[in-house]
Amino acid sequence: MAIDAAGRRGRHLAGLRNAIILIVLWELLGQLKLVAGGALPAPSAVLIRFWQDRGDYPLHLLATFEGAALGFFIGNVVAIAAGILFAVSPVAARLGRGLNVAIFALPPIAISPILVLTFSGMTPRIALAALGCYFVTMSATVTGITQTDRRMLDVVRAYGGGWVALLRLVEIRSALPAILSGLRVAAPAAVLGSVLAEFGGGGRYGLGVYLIGSLGRADPPRLWGIGLAATGMALLVYALFALIEARITHTTRAVTVAATPPGTPLAIGGFAGAALTLISAALPFAVWWGFLKMLGTPPMIAKTPLGVIDYLFFAQSAETAQLRLLSALAQTLPLTLLGMTAGLAFAFALALASVVRPGIVRSFMPVALVTQTMPLVALTPLLVLLLGRGPSVILWITVSVTFFPAFVTLAQGLGMVSRSALDVVRAYGANPFIQLRLVSIPASLPYLFAAMRLAVPRALLGVMIAEWLATGTGLGNLLNQSRGYLDYGMIWTVAVVSVLISILFYQIVIVVERRVLQRRGMQPAS
Repeated sequence: MAIDAAGRRGRHLAGLRNAIILIVLWELLGQLKLVAGGALPAPSAVLIRFWQDRGDYPLHLLATFEGAALGFFIGNVVAIAAGILFAVSPVAARLGRGLNVAIFALPPIAISPILVLTFSGMTPRIALAALGCYFVTMSATVTGITQTDRRMLDVVRAYGGGWVALLRLVEIRSALPAILSGLRVAAPAAVLGSVLAEFGGGGRYGLGVYLIGSLGRADPPRLWGIGLAATGMALLVYALFALIEARITHTTRAVTVAATPPGTPLAIGGFAGAALTLISAALPFAVWWGFLKMLGTPPMIAKTPLGVIDYLFFAQSAETAQLRLLSALAQTLPLTLLGMTAGLAFAFALALASVVRPGIVRSFMPVALVTQTMPLVALTPLLVLLLGRGPSVILWITVSVTFFPAFVTLAQGLGMVSRSALDVVRAYGANPFIQLRLVSIPASLPYLFAAMRLAVPRALLGVMIAEWLATGTGLGNLLNQSRGYLDYGMIWTVAVVSVLISILFYQIVIVVERRVLQRRGMQPAS
């Protein structure tokens, strides 16, 4: 006990030391104006500006927190319920797959103005915050439940337990660490959704509204202050769920080697499988059409699926619209693939380092948390000042929004590896790297593919936000121009195309995951 307490105290002191070193270095760079001619202000300058503006923050913080908190609660409740349904019902999972990916792939910058025009009050903020949380937590729930040790389920069945008892006594408890990891990642997403809705014109107060009013003043300390205020809000929720996870995970960690591999989900082939696939693909469009009809949104603003097809293929301006869209895609897709690959590679390397050299990760985590929790609309103007408006700023933003959710998911998978399996290879003298290669990496493959599924839509979203706010290229810029021209047909077209691209990439990951895991006798997520 004394050794463990001393170890924890040493880790805390090391983290505090690293944070102090980082702040001192930042102060020197800011005071000497060594980065982009002062675009990176010193922490002291940010604090001074924050103190001068202290009267502005309470109402803005409260408005953003209200939208983010309500969206976080609603989105995660729905996500956990949906994740349970998809984990226990392969048919429901097949039917909901297209809708799930479509929800997560919806670019908030595209639907924000539509939500603001359609709804009033806090609804746009709550809706975007909930949408930002849903897919992350739903995926974590499915992954956690599907990786339950089958022997525990067999014990409950042997005593006459039905599916409700299995879910309550075994599967939910087994999935708690994964769900809590999902909630950690969802916290910054909720803040980002609320700020994006404010950035699109939703309300008088909010950090997004405050940011808009400050962008044209060439005042980096104020921009950093607003961004760090949003970051602090997200970090509080992140730290809360990290603490809860730390208290729970150690009691739910696997301590034995599973005697049998997880079961294989119900195979649905032939006509029934083809029908489910078609329904899954059509469901997002049916929900889209029904939602617009239910709201009664004016046709000039609300474009149904048929309206988008008419705009892109049959209207008088269809040829011009196609050329603009293809030109934007040629700029966006290569950077999306490059940024996604770099983000996943970085996340994988960092997750492995968290096992082999935890000190490296603890040193890096303060920077990682700031880049992840600071809303992109606040981070992007600062990165433009630092990096300019070229492809480098797009790649930086894409990697920053891609790697962190992937890292949390991968680290969770590596942390849940059976201790007994590791003890076996240790007994034969295996060093940490051999332990990773023989045990940890193969055992955490489901979490690796879950991380890839999370990264696909986020990479495209990161590129589009960077193009929208920084570079003036690609789909993000086309969307921004269309908003300025009130070209709602192109706004809806860009949204639909971005969703279809994300679904295509997502399905590729699903196919590869199924083949790899089934070859290893493991259960892929539905």
